[in-house]
Amino acid sequence: MKKLFTVYDRYIFTQVLTTTIVAILLFTIVWIAPEMLLNTIKKILSHEYTVRTGVMVLIYELPKILGKAFPVGLLLGSLFTFDKLSKDSELTIFRAVGMSFWRILQPLLVLSLIVTYLCFLTYDKWIPYSCQKLQEIKGGGTLTQYIYTKKDENNHPKQAVIVSRFFNHEMTNIIVLNFSQQVFNDLHGLTNILVAETGYKGVDLEGKPSWVLNDITSYEVTEEGIFHKINKKPQEFILNGEDAEDAYTIMLNSTKRDRDINNKDLKHYVNLLKKENLDEDYRLMYNKYLQRFFHPFVCVLLAIMGCLLGFSKPREQRLIGFTIAIGCIFVYYITLPFFDLLAEKGVLPPLVTAAFPPVAFLCAIIAFYKSKDL
Repeated sequence: MKKLFTVYDRYIFTQVLTTTIVAILLFTIVWIAPEMLLNTIKKILSHEYTVRTGVMVLIYELPKILGKAFPVGLLLGSLFTFDKLSKDSELTIFRAVGMSFWRILQPLLVLSLIVTYLCFLTYDKWIPYSCQKLQEIKGGGTLTQYIYTKKDENNHPKQAVIVSRFFNHEMTNIIVLNFSQQVFNDLHGLTNILVAETGYKGVDLEGKPSWVLNDITSYEVTEEGIFHKINKKPQEFILNGEDAEDAYTIMLNSTKRDRDINNKDLKHYVNLLKKENLDEDYRLMYNKYLQRFFHPFVCVLLAIMGCLLGFSKPREQRLIGFTIAIGCIFVYYITLPFFDLLAEKGVLPPLVTAAFPPVAFLCAIIAFYKSKDL
């Protein structure tokens, strides 16, 4: 029976793994050293952080760096390894004994699939967890002027809730506009306006999810748009049931970046944005959600690219391969915000904008493979 892993497989796997780990460490040090480390040291010296807190901040910053370091490290690791094998004529020996290019590539593909899984896990679990811990250390986030609009089956506004400030799950200075069914020159009239000092998501008197407002001033409005009665209320329940849950989830996630949310919650958030007809936010976040699956796959493509760049002639300059590799990484990451914008504005569907960079890499690899005549 043929061995699953031969001596060659173990040799190549170990060589690429070692150089990849070194490349990831160098990338992480270069990324973390200039600004992040300096800011942390400043906060320690100013007694804003203890030494332990400063170290924990740096540790929790690592997953965000690793998300980019995994593909870059694999590209440089495979490039350096195969370039060295090529310069030492080892690849020539492998080819002479009948090994095809794809047979030579097999141990690298196994390693790249492992790194792909780690990259996927980083974006799904490690980065959201580390961002949560960093928020706990640095304090809760804030949001100004969040607006949620509840609409009827005809897409006409029924109620608008304006939250002026959101901090640590507490809402302050909430304004609620209750719309009438009467329309004047395409503008909906108001029946009353509620202004609350504070609020939070709780339950109503029947135990259903609800937004609870405290210290309320209610302004009754006539059909002519004139305030004719002002009342004080200690408490009011709005956005009952599913509306309360949906509005709170959207508000909570709108304070976060996409990387702060795991895949399950991000998918739920995307579905809510679609349900509420928040088209631009929906397209952008759906694009980000799809990137969670396409981006890790880039690890495999970059590993193959590094291997192809490493297949060089004995006297060929090593600088050429590394220059092309750095150029590929630069083009990939510099174009991601551009495709995010195309998705957000509806120029291209999110599926196209998320899939285009990996597909472009795949096409470049195919063209490069044919030009190498391997």
